[in-house]
Amino acid sequence: MQKYEILKKMTDVGVVAVVRAENAEDAIKISDACIKGGISAIEVTYTVPGATKVIEALSEKFNEDELVIGAGTVLDSETARVAIMAGAKYIVSPGFDLATSKLCNRYQIPYLPGIATITELLTAMEYGATIVKLFPGSAFGPSYVKAIKGPVPQANIMPTGGVSLDNVKDWINAGVVAVGVGGDLTGPAKKGDYEGVTKNAIAFVEQVKLARQNK
Repeated sequence: MQKYEILKKMTDVGVVAVVRAENAEDAIKISDACIKGGISAIEVTYTVPGATKVIEALSEKFNEDELVIGAGTVLDSETARVAIMAGAKYIVSPGFDLATSKLCNRYQIPYLPGIATITELLTAMEYGATIVKLFPGSAFGPSYVKAIKGPVPQANIMPTGGVSLDNVKDWINAGVVAVGVGGDLTGPAKKGDYEGVTKNAIAFVEQVKLARQNK
């Protein structure tokens, strides 16, 4: 899958599910639930024990038309390479790392580094980041995106952390290209309620769609 196609799949729906599963079996169940709800982009965080094995299992279970799998909380290029070899199609970091950016460019894999300031945003963009992750979103809010896009209207921003069903419309209206959602989406899975995850996925996808239509 080409870099453009990966990014398009992430932004078309506009919701990336951030998965912190305890094992591959749970991750597969959560991914199944998200797919049923219309979300086709999953980010497996490296805060999860055995994240590489989870990425491998998801890559074997789902084809690229069903699911685009990424690796999150990637702090260095070594981890990024391991994730890519395991099947990750994009890399997400809480901050910007030049070595990771270079590695992802080498493999033509999208790199979504975390940013909090305009200086960090410009640095990430100069080194090839097509989309940046505003993190933690809860510390800034949708108004911050509007402020950033004043001087840098070409910035493609995806907030993670602090995105909920109550405010996802506000984020979209502020100009983000997608949102990353963790516990507010996948929370029911902790109780084995995967239908609840599907319901949440449907709701998030619908809210993003409505917000885009009404912009």
